[in-house]
Amino acid sequence: MTRTVFVNGAYTPEADAKVSVFDRGFLMADAVYEVTSVLDGKLIDFDGHMTRLARSLAELDMAAPMTADEILVMHRELVARNGLVDGMIYLQITRGAPGDRDFVFPDPAEVPSTIVAFTQSKPGMAQSPQADIGISVISIEDQRWARRDIKTVQLLYPSMGKMMARKAGADDAWMVQDGFVTEGTSNNAYIVANGRIITRQLGHDILAGITRKAVLRVAEMCQLIVEERAFDIAEAQSADEAFMTSASAFVMPVVQIDGVKLGDGAQLGKPGPVATQLRRVYLEEMRKQAV
Repeated sequence: MTRTVFVNGAYTPEADAKVSVFDRGFLMADAVYEVTSVLDGKLIDFDGHMTRLARSLAELDMAAPMTADEILVMHRELVARNGLVDGMIYLQITRGAPGDRDFVFPDPAEVPSTIVAFTQSKPGMAQSPQADIGISVISIEDQRWARRDIKTVQLLYPSMGKMMARKAGADDAWMVQDGFVTEGTSNNAYIVANGRIITRQLGHDILAGITRKAVLRVAEMCQLIVEERAFDIAEAQSADEAFMTSASAFVMPVVQIDGVKLGDGAQLGKPGPVATQLRRVYLEEMRKQAV
């Protein structure tokens, strides 16, 4: 089946979907994006993604080409046209194509924003076998720009980090700045120690994950204590368990950090009870609230 994508107000076969070579998303990475998960044909935490999208656009003084309600209609149409059951919808907005390359922002009254969206099918994504065994991560230096709180398409270094992890025989990488973990290449990072969930506080250093926010609400529902502060790799390696969260992986247990297996006894190197509980309850709650 040919995938239908959305480009600047039109639904079109993916082979015919095109944007200008002068688009600033292509030339300058002058663009923001969101990825919304779909389970059972419904959108997960859509309002949260739209709130963050609006913030990203405002932080970059970028015009919004559609309202949140219009984007919701478009997302639902993409789900229907592509018969999407489980998967994701990728949405990207750029500052547009001014017709030439220039560092100066074009006038939004003269150059409309570009908006594209497409689906990615991932059957059974909520039943990931990886969640049953956990993942391994390595630590790498965080060399990204300083405004990681804005969800831009500047993803070269996170991509390099994932390749570093693959080369090292690991599944992903956690980035470290000034001795402390910031976040994963495409996810927020957590450890569990002494009955507490520990994750870095929000700021310009990390992205305010939509899944992060929902999972912390779930933790409160489960009467789990959350401590928002930075932690280093040594503390993470000595933790009882660890996990990461993202829109596509939900809650994913981390069982090994820089070659050190987490946990002890029968639980050594296996997903811990906190991450397992959070994943189960998160998915239950998000399915109830899906639109």
